[in-house]
Amino acid sequence: MTQQTETVLNYHNRTKHRTERYAKGPESLDWDDQPDQFRHFSGCEIVALPKPGTDLEPLFTDLDTPEIIPPKPVNLANAGLLLELAFGLSAWKQFGPSRWALRCNPSSGNLHPTEAYLISTGNDFIQSGVYHYVSHDHTLEQRCRFSNTIEESGLLIGLSSVHWREAWKYGERAFRYCQHDIGHALGALRYASATLGWSIELLAEASDDDIATLLGLNRTDDFKVLEHEMPDIICRITPHPAGKPLDSNTLIEVAQAGTWFGKADSLRAYHLYKWPIIDEVATAASKPRTVESDWQAVRRHTMKSSGTKTATAIIRQRRSAQQFDGKMSLLPQTDFYRMLAAVLPTTAAFEHWRWSPKIHLFIFVHRVEGLEPGLYALPRDLDALEKLQTATLADLDWQKVTDQIPLYHLYSGDFRLTAKNLSCHQPIASDSAFSLGMVAEFSETLDTTPWQYRRLFWECGLIGQVLYLEAEAAGVRGTGIGCYFDDNVHELLGFKDEQFQSLYHFTVGKPLEDKRLETLPAYGHLNGGV
Repeated sequence: MTQQTETVLNYHNRTKHRTERYAKGPESLDWDDQPDQFRHFSGCEIVALPKPGTDLEPLFTDLDTPEIIPPKPVNLANAGLLLELAFGLSAWKQFGPSRWALRCNPSSGNLHPTEAYLISTGNDFIQSGVYHYVSHDHTLEQRCRFSNTIEESGLLIGLSSVHWREAWKYGERAFRYCQHDIGHALGALRYASATLGWSIELLAEASDDDIATLLGLNRTDDFKVLEHEMPDIICRITPHPAGKPLDSNTLIEVAQAGTWFGKADSLRAYHLYKWPIIDEVATAASKPRTVESDWQAVRRHTMKSSGTKTATAIIRQRRSAQQFDGKMSLLPQTDFYRMLAAVLPTTAAFEHWRWSPKIHLFIFVHRVEGLEPGLYALPRDLDALEKLQTATLADLDWQKVTDQIPLYHLYSGDFRLTAKNLSCHQPIASDSAFSLGMVAEFSETLDTTPWQYRRLFWECGLIGQVLYLEAEAAGVRGTGIGCYFDDNVHELLGFKDEQFQSLYHFTVGKPLEDKRLETLPAYGHLNGGV
């Protein structure tokens, strides 16, 4: 075991929630002093994007076969629409004097540690360079102007994380949640791209240093102390799946030779608590340049969604439910099967994912038509089935439920109280139609490649984003759950070591709306509204 792997494992075990104590976090929160959700760089030229809110024709169900969607032109309006649908505002909520924004990409605690950047090369509608997307204003801040010419290579989207923005509320466990949010953002980018008829390529070979250079994150003087951004992911967006390979070395050289502008404004909140372990695990889990396989599951026909809305409508209406109706009628079995089928790696939602699946679902079924309440499993890779069976309790029966999806019945019974207690006593895990834990092939994955610790959380977040949108399409709602008692989940399933670890929970049900809250348009403030 390398020192980096040991550091990652120590962090993971240290940040487990336990029934006798939670992971270390702030002892108090001053809600009037929380970090600014919207990063700005002063001293940059501002590029106004065309008005947000455009609706597109494709139905949500059309995204199962994105190749049938005619690609939109790559221009400023559509680039802006891509950014809006992936990372922009979806609504404002107001309660009395308090007002807060919701976004198309979800975030733990609505803290939004993820920042998005656009890199343009050789496009005639915008100067070649690096731009930071400001979701509040729906504008681009030009951080870098490329002085050297480089041939057109589509649009690149880079994602980074401000770890402190999440740690302000969640303390040491925040690094986990930042990685969840990157997975959600990657999923949001995929759906936005597909709606435009565009393809997304995850440039998995890039190192963190490469991404930091491209996005200007290594320019330490441009950021306030403790408010720096960590590089995560870079993607290439093109109107067709085929195209010339990206010359990443030349692009990095052009970024290094470019003219850089602006400095990050302070996120304003007072740094009362410090969490050095987050920087330690971030360093240990940093990614070098790698040679990645072109792994891709064979696309298979998936179950048709019951939804009839457009993709843009579903994307913009996505919300995280705060509470569920514990007396909801049974969720139709076809909708339940569709949601599970949608998270399999054989669907179009995972075509940009470059690695074989390492996340599998253990599901508490509470209220699903035609299914006994109980514990079920969905191995997302049948090669893992035997390993999962061997690692779990001997009295789990592992009986195949249907030929439509690899769903296995494990144990019958009322697991509502169990699900609630495991998810830090939260009723959203028991009042739902079903809740689940995402279990990772853990120790073997990290043995020689500690940076894949982050990748496991990204995969969880990507699955979560699919479930969010599928729930909306089915007329219900989902919620990600980052608070759960790690080892109690493992004990319930029978895991004895770190071969498998639970990394994320999720729940789906009928939402109860808080009528005290007023919902306001996402970008009404750009049209003279409040």
